[in-house]
Amino acid sequence: MDVSPLEHQSQTLDQENEEIVTEGVSVVHGEPPQDGSSVPPKVDSEVQVLDEKVSKQIIKEGHGSKPSKYSTCFLHYRAWTKHTQHKFEDTWQEQQPIELVLGKEKKEMAGLAIGVSSMKSGERALLHIGWELGYGKDGNFSFPNVPPMADLLYEVEVIGFDETKEGKARSDMTVEERIGAADRRKMDGNNLFKEDKLEEAMQQYEMAIAYMGDDFMFQLYGKYQDMALAVKNPCHLNMAACLIKLKRYDEAIGHCNIVLTEEEKNPKALFRRGKAKAELGQMDSAREDFRKAQKYAPDDNAIRRELRGIAEQEKALYQKQKEMYKGMFVGREESGAKRKSRNWLIMIWQWLVSLFSRIFGRHRVKAD
Repeated sequence: MDVSPLEHQSQTLDQENEEIVTEGVSVVHGEPPQDGSSVPPKVDSEVQVLDEKVSKQIIKEGHGSKPSKYSTCFLHYRAWTKHTQHKFEDTWQEQQPIELVLGKEKKEMAGLAIGVSSMKSGERALLHIGWELGYGKDGNFSFPNVPPMADLLYEVEVIGFDETKEGKARSDMTVEERIGAADRRKMDGNNLFKEDKLEEAMQQYEMAIAYMGDDFMFQLYGKYQDMALAVKNPCHLNMAACLIKLKRYDEAIGHCNIVLTEEEKNPKALFRRGKAKAELGQMDSAREDFRKAQKYAPDDNAIRRELRGIAEQEKALYQKQKEMYKGMFVGREESGAKRKSRNWLIMIWQWLVSLFSRIFGRHRVKAD
Protein backbone atom coordinates (compact mmCIF):
# COMPACT_ATOMS: atom_id res chain seq x y z
CA MET A 1 0.00 0.00 0.00
CA ASP A 2 1.33 3.40 -0.95
CA VAL A 3 1.72 5.65 2.10
CA SER A 4 2.03 9.35 1.38
CA PRO A 5 4.82 11.39 2.98
CA LEU A 6 2.53 13.53 5.12
CA GLU A 7 0.51 10.57 6.34
CA HIS A 8 3.75 8.84 7.28
CA GLN A 9 4.94 11.99 9.03
CA SER A 10 1.71 12.15 11.03
CA GLN A 11 2.64 8.84 12.67
CA THR A 12 6.45 8.86 12.58
CA LEU A 13 9.30 11.34 12.47
CA ASP A 14 12.18 11.95 10.10
CA GLN A 15 14.90 9.59 11.20
CA GLU A 16 18.59 10.13 10.60
CA ASN A 17 20.69 7.15 9.53
CA GLU A 18 23.56 8.11 11.83
CA GLU A 19 23.10 7.59 15.53
CA ILE A 20 24.79 10.25 17.66
CA VAL A 21 25.36 9.48 21.32
CA THR A 22 25.30 12.39 23.75
CA GLU A 23 27.62 11.92 26.69
CA GLY A 24 26.63 12.68 30.27
CA VAL A 25 22.98 13.29 29.51
CA SER A 26 20.08 12.91 31.89
CA VAL A 27 16.51 13.27 30.65
CA VAL A 28 13.10 13.69 32.18
CA HIS A 29 10.46 10.98 32.45
CA GLY A 30 7.52 13.11 33.52
CA GLU A 31 4.96 15.56 32.24
CA PRO A 32 4.90 19.35 32.79
CA PRO A 33 1.89 20.90 34.47
CA GLN A 34 -0.93 21.82 32.12
CA ASP A 35 -3.09 24.09 34.26
CA GLY A 36 -1.26 27.39 33.73
CA SER A 37 -2.19 28.33 37.29
CA SER A 38 -1.89 31.96 38.35
CA VAL A 39 -1.37 31.05 42.01
CA PRO A 40 1.35 28.93 43.65
CA PRO A 41 0.51 25.24 44.05
CA LYS A 42 -0.47 23.89 47.45
CA VAL A 43 2.14 21.30 48.46
CA ASP A 44 1.88 19.03 51.51
CA SER A 45 5.25 17.28 51.21
CA GLU A 46 8.04 17.66 53.77
CA VAL A 47 10.02 20.91 53.73
CA GLN A 48 13.73 20.33 52.98
CA VAL A 49 16.07 23.09 54.13
CA LEU A 50 18.79 23.53 51.48
CA ASP A 51 20.22 26.80 52.74
CA GLU A 52 19.47 29.40 55.36
CA LYS A 53 17.39 31.24 52.71
CA VAL A 54 16.30 28.32 50.48
CA SER A 55 13.92 25.43 51.19
CA LYS A 56 12.23 22.90 48.92
CA GLN A 57 9.04 20.83 48.77
CA ILE A 58 8.91 18.05 46.18
CA ILE A 59 5.81 17.97 43.97
CA LYS A 60 6.94 15.11 41.70
CA GLU A 61 9.92 12.80 42.12
CA GLY A 62 12.65 12.78 39.48
CA HIS A 63 15.00 10.11 38.16
CA GLY A 64 18.72 9.49 37.99
CA SER A 65 21.47 11.66 39.39
CA LYS A 66 21.60 15.33 40.37
CA PRO A 67 23.54 17.92 38.36
CA SER A 68 27.00 18.89 39.52
CA LYS A 69 28.69 22.30 39.45
CA TYR A 70 28.93 23.73 35.94
CA SER A 71 26.22 21.41 34.60
CA THR A 72 24.08 23.08 31.94
CA CYS A 73 20.52 22.64 33.21
CA PHE A 74 17.34 23.18 31.22
CA LEU A 75 14.23 23.98 33.20
CA HIS A 76 10.77 25.46 33.22
CA TYR A 77 9.39 27.50 36.09
CA ARG A 78 6.66 29.77 37.35
CA ALA A 79 7.65 32.48 39.80
CA TRP A 80 5.66 34.47 42.37
CA THR A 81 6.39 37.01 45.06
CA LYS A 82 5.67 35.08 48.27
CA HIS A 83 3.56 37.57 50.24
CA THR A 84 1.45 39.13 47.45
CA GLN A 85 1.44 35.96 45.27
CA HIS A 86 1.96 38.09 42.18
CA LYS A 87 3.14 35.86 39.31
CA PHE A 88 5.96 37.66 37.52
CA GLU A 89 7.33 34.99 35.18
CA ASP A 90 6.12 31.78 33.47
CA THR A 91 8.41 29.97 31.03
CA TRP A 92 5.78 27.29 30.28
CA GLN A 93 3.47 30.00 29.00
CA GLU A 94 6.26 31.45 26.86
CA GLN A 95 7.21 27.96 25.56
CA GLN A 96 10.84 28.84 26.20
CA PRO A 97 12.85 26.60 28.58
CA ILE A 98 15.50 28.40 30.59
CA GLU A 99 19.18 27.45 30.56
CA LEU A 100 21.03 27.66 33.86
CA VAL A 101 24.75 26.85 34.21
CA LEU A 102 25.25 26.01 37.89
CA GLY A 103 27.98 28.12 39.40
CA LYS A 104 27.68 30.74 36.65
CA GLU A 105 24.15 31.96 37.31
CA LYS A 106 23.11 35.61 37.56
CA LYS A 107 22.98 37.09 41.05
CA GLU A 108 19.17 37.10 41.17
CA MET A 109 19.18 33.37 40.26
CA ALA A 110 21.42 32.34 43.19
CA GLY A 111 18.57 30.86 45.25
CA LEU A 112 17.07 29.16 42.19
CA ALA A 113 20.46 27.59 41.39
CA ILE A 114 20.72 26.17 44.94
CA GLY A 115 17.31 24.58 44.50
CA VAL A 116 18.04 23.19 41.02
CA SER A 117 21.35 21.68 42.18
CA SER A 118 19.33 19.51 44.59
CA MET A 119 16.93 18.24 41.90
CA LYS A 120 16.98 15.24 39.58
CA SER A 121 15.84 15.18 35.95
CA GLY A 122 12.07 15.22 35.81
CA GLU A 123 11.72 16.42 39.38
CA ARG A 124 9.23 19.20 40.04
CA ALA A 125 9.41 21.17 43.26
CA LEU A 126 8.26 24.31 45.02
CA LEU A 127 11.22 26.45 46.11
CA HIS A 128 10.98 29.05 48.90
CA ILE A 129 13.70 31.67 48.43
CA GLY A 130 14.55 34.62 50.65
CA TRP A 131 14.96 38.03 49.04
CA GLU A 132 18.70 38.04 49.77
CA LEU A 133 19.19 35.25 47.17
CA GLY A 134 16.60 36.66 44.78
CA TYR A 135 16.19 40.18 43.45
CA GLY A 136 17.63 41.72 46.58
CA LYS A 137 17.00 44.88 48.53
CA ASP A 138 16.17 46.98 45.44
CA GLY A 139 14.04 44.48 43.52
CA ASN A 140 13.63 44.80 39.76
CA PHE A 141 11.41 47.32 38.00
CA SER A 142 11.82 46.25 34.37
CA PHE A 143 11.15 42.66 33.32
CA PRO A 144 10.45 40.80 35.46
CA ASN A 145 8.76 43.25 37.81
CA VAL A 146 9.73 42.29 41.38
CA PRO A 147 9.31 44.68 44.33
CA PRO A 148 12.14 45.41 46.82
CA MET A 149 12.98 42.80 49.46
CA ALA A 150 10.48 40.30 48.03
CA ASP A 151 10.73 36.66 49.11
CA LEU A 152 10.05 34.37 46.16
CA LEU A 153 8.29 31.12 45.28
CA TYR A 154 9.36 29.05 42.27
CA GLU A 155 7.50 26.07 40.87
CA VAL A 156 10.39 24.44 39.01
CA GLU A 157 10.73 21.41 36.78
CA VAL A 158 14.15 20.25 35.59
CA ILE A 159 13.81 19.09 31.98
CA GLY A 160 17.33 17.68 31.84
CA PHE A 161 20.99 18.64 32.08
CA ASP A 162 24.33 18.19 30.36
CA GLU A 163 27.40 17.47 32.43
CA THR A 164 30.22 19.65 31.10
CA LYS A 165 33.55 20.17 32.82
CA GLU A 166 34.03 23.67 31.49
CA GLY A 167 30.44 24.82 32.10
CA LYS A 168 30.04 26.30 28.64
CA ALA A 169 26.86 28.33 28.34
CA ARG A 170 24.96 28.76 25.08
CA SER A 171 26.12 32.37 24.86
CA ASP A 172 29.75 31.17 24.85
CA MET A 173 29.21 28.66 22.06
CA THR A 174 29.86 29.29 18.39
CA VAL A 175 26.89 29.15 16.02
CA GLU A 176 28.01 25.74 14.76
CA GLU A 177 28.31 24.39 18.33
CA ARG A 178 24.82 25.52 19.27
CA ILE A 179 23.23 24.11 16.13
CA GLY A 180 25.18 20.87 16.58
CA ALA A 181 24.08 20.53 20.21
CA ALA A 182 20.45 21.15 19.21
CA ASP A 183 20.68 18.62 16.38
CA ARG A 184 21.99 15.94 18.75
CA ARG A 185 19.04 16.58 21.03
CA LYS A 186 16.66 16.28 18.09
CA MET A 187 18.09 12.91 17.11
CA ASP A 188 17.95 11.69 20.70
CA GLY A 189 14.29 12.72 20.69
CA ASN A 190 13.66 10.82 17.47
CA ASN A 191 15.17 7.67 18.95
CA LEU A 192 12.93 7.98 21.99
CA PHE A 193 9.94 8.56 19.74
CA LYS A 194 10.69 5.30 17.91
CA GLU A 195 10.52 3.55 21.29
CA ASP A 196 7.14 5.27 21.90
CA LYS A 197 8.59 7.21 24.85
CA LEU A 198 6.71 10.34 23.89
CA GLU A 199 7.17 12.38 27.05
CA GLU A 200 10.92 11.79 27.07
CA ALA A 201 11.14 12.55 23.36
CA MET A 202 9.38 15.86 23.91
CA GLN A 203 11.85 16.81 26.62
CA GLN A 204 14.72 16.29 24.18
CA TYR A 205 12.98 18.42 21.55
CA GLU A 206 12.42 21.13 24.17
CA MET A 207 16.11 21.12 25.05
CA ALA A 208 17.00 21.39 21.35
CA ILE A 209 14.60 24.33 20.98
CA ALA A 210 16.24 25.96 24.02
CA TYR A 211 19.54 26.08 22.10
CA MET A 212 17.67 27.86 19.28
CA GLY A 213 16.14 30.62 21.43
CA ASP A 214 14.78 33.86 19.99
CA ASP A 215 17.83 35.85 21.12
CA PHE A 216 20.01 33.51 19.07
CA MET A 217 17.77 33.29 15.99
CA PHE A 218 17.49 37.07 15.66
CA GLN A 219 21.25 37.28 15.15
CA LEU A 220 21.37 34.80 12.28
CA TYR A 221 21.08 35.34 8.55
CA GLY A 222 21.96 33.54 5.34
CA LYS A 223 23.20 29.95 5.57
CA TYR A 224 23.40 29.97 9.38
CA GLN A 225 19.74 30.96 9.66
CA ASP A 226 18.83 28.16 7.24
CA MET A 227 20.92 25.66 9.24
CA ALA A 228 19.28 26.68 12.51
CA LEU A 229 15.73 26.55 11.09
CA ALA A 230 16.48 23.11 9.63
CA VAL A 231 16.88 21.90 13.23
CA LYS A 232 14.44 24.13 15.13
CA ASN A 233 11.35 23.75 12.95
CA PRO A 234 11.47 19.92 12.79
CA CYS A 235 11.67 19.92 16.60
CA HIS A 236 8.45 21.95 16.79
CA LEU A 237 6.81 19.66 14.23
CA ASN A 238 7.97 16.57 16.11
CA MET A 239 6.59 18.07 19.33
CA ALA A 240 3.27 18.52 17.52
CA ALA A 241 3.33 14.87 16.39
CA CYS A 242 3.89 13.71 19.99
CA LEU A 243 1.20 16.00 21.36
CA ILE A 244 -1.37 14.79 18.80
CA LYS A 245 -0.68 11.21 19.90
CA LEU A 246 -1.13 12.31 23.51
CA LYS A 247 -4.40 14.10 22.57
CA ARG A 248 -3.04 17.49 23.69
CA TYR A 249 -4.34 19.18 20.58
CA ASP A 250 -4.20 22.84 21.64
CA GLU A 251 -0.49 22.53 22.44
CA ALA A 252 0.13 20.80 19.10
CA ILE A 253 -1.52 23.72 17.31
CA GLY A 254 0.76 26.13 19.18
CA HIS A 255 3.93 24.41 17.93
CA CYS A 256 2.60 24.32 14.35
CA ASN A 257 1.86 28.05 14.59
CA ILE A 258 5.50 28.72 15.53
CA VAL A 259 6.70 26.91 12.39
CA LEU A 260 4.14 28.67 10.19
CA THR A 261 5.39 32.04 11.46
CA GLU A 262 8.75 31.19 9.86
CA GLU A 263 7.46 29.10 6.94
CA GLU A 264 3.86 29.91 6.06
CA LYS A 265 3.91 27.37 3.21
CA ASN A 266 5.15 24.43 5.28
CA PRO A 267 2.77 21.56 4.35
CA LYS A 268 3.66 19.41 7.38
CA ALA A 269 2.82 22.23 9.79
CA LEU A 270 -0.47 22.89 8.00
CA PHE A 271 -1.28 19.18 7.87
CA ARG A 272 -0.62 18.58 11.58
CA ARG A 273 -2.42 21.72 12.63
CA GLY A 274 -5.36 20.57 10.53
CA LYS A 275 -5.29 17.14 12.23
CA ALA A 276 -5.32 18.74 15.68
CA LYS A 277 -8.15 21.13 14.74
CA ALA A 278 -10.21 18.28 13.29
CA GLU A 279 -9.84 16.37 16.57
CA LEU A 280 -11.12 19.46 18.40
CA GLY A 281 -14.15 19.58 16.08
CA GLN A 282 -13.00 22.78 14.33
CA MET A 283 -13.93 21.37 10.91
CA ASP A 284 -14.06 24.60 8.88
CA SER A 285 -10.64 25.71 10.08
CA ALA A 286 -9.20 22.20 9.66
CA ARG A 287 -10.47 22.03 6.08
CA GLU A 288 -8.84 25.37 5.35
CA ASP A 289 -5.48 24.08 6.65
CA PHE A 290 -5.76 20.86 4.63
CA ARG A 291 -6.58 22.82 1.48
CA LYS A 292 -3.55 25.05 2.00
CA ALA A 293 -1.38 21.99 2.59
CA GLN A 294 -2.75 20.44 -0.59
CA LYS A 295 -1.79 23.59 -2.49
CA TYR A 296 1.86 23.08 -1.50
CA ALA A 297 1.79 19.27 -1.68
CA PRO A 298 -0.80 18.56 -4.41
CA ASP A 299 0.03 14.88 -4.85
CA ASP A 300 -0.20 13.87 -1.21
CA ASN A 301 -2.79 11.16 -0.59
CA ALA A 302 -3.07 11.85 3.14
CA ILE A 303 -4.40 15.34 2.54
CA ARG A 304 -7.01 14.00 0.12
CA ARG A 305 -8.07 11.42 2.69
CA GLU A 306 -8.43 14.04 5.43
CA LEU A 307 -10.50 16.31 3.18
CA ARG A 308 -12.63 13.35 2.10
CA GLY A 309 -13.07 12.37 5.74
CA ILE A 310 -14.31 15.86 6.64
CA ALA A 311 -16.73 15.82 3.67
CA GLU A 312 -18.08 12.42 4.74
CA GLN A 313 -18.53 13.58 8.33
CA GLU A 314 -20.43 16.65 7.18
CA LYS A 315 -22.57 14.54 4.86
CA ALA A 316 -23.38 12.14 7.70
CA LEU A 317 -24.26 15.07 9.95
CA TYR A 318 -26.52 16.53 7.25
CA GLN A 319 -28.32 13.18 6.83
CA LYS A 320 -28.75 12.87 10.59
CA GLN A 321 -30.23 16.37 10.80
CA LYS A 322 -32.44 15.64 7.81
CA GLU A 323 -33.80 12.49 9.47
CA MET A 324 -34.33 14.37 12.70
CA TYR A 325 -36.30 17.15 11.03
CA LYS A 326 -38.21 14.60 8.93
CA GLY A 327 -39.23 12.86 12.14
CA MET A 328 -40.49 16.14 13.50
CA PHE A 329 -42.63 16.77 10.40
CA VAL A 330 -43.92 13.18 10.36
CA GLY A 331 -44.97 13.64 13.97
CA ARG A 332 -46.87 16.75 13.04
CA GLU A 333 -48.54 14.98 10.10
CA GLU A 334 -49.59 12.14 12.39
CA SER A 335 -50.99 14.62 14.90
CA GLY A 336 -52.92 16.31 12.10
CA ALA A 337 -54.34 12.98 10.92
CA LYS A 338 -55.45 12.16 14.44
CA ARG A 339 -57.13 15.55 14.76
CA LYS A 340 -58.97 15.03 11.45
CA SER A 341 -60.11 11.55 12.54
CA ARG A 342 -61.34 12.93 15.83
CA ASN A 343 -63.20 15.75 14.05
CA TRP A 344 -65.01 13.23 11.80
CA LEU A 345 -66.09 11.19 14.80
CA ILE A 346 -67.46 14.32 16.47
CA MET A 347 -69.37 15.28 13.31
CA ILE A 348 -70.85 11.78 13.01
CA TRP A 349 -71.83 11.79 16.67
CA GLN A 350 -73.47 15.22 16.31
CA TRP A 351 -75.37 14.03 13.21
CA LEU A 352 -76.60 10.93 15.03
CA VAL A 353 -77.70 12.99 18.03
CA SER A 354 -79.53 15.37 15.70
CA LEU A 355 -81.19 12.47 13.86
CA PHE A 356 -82.38 10.79 17.05
CA SER A 357 -83.66 14.13 18.30
CA ARG A 358 -85.78 14.64 15.20
CA ILE A 359 -87.14 11.07 15.30
CA PHE A 360 -87.92 11.35 18.98
CA GLY A 361 -89.56 14.70 18.38
CA ARG A 362 -91.87 13.27 15.71
CA HIS A 363 -92.92 10.39 17.99
CA ARG A 364 -93.84 12.85 20.72
CA VAL A 365 -96.04 14.84 18.31
CA LYS A 366 -97.88 11.69 17.24
CA ALA A 367 -98.40 10.57 20.80
CA ASP A 368 -99.88 13.93 21.75
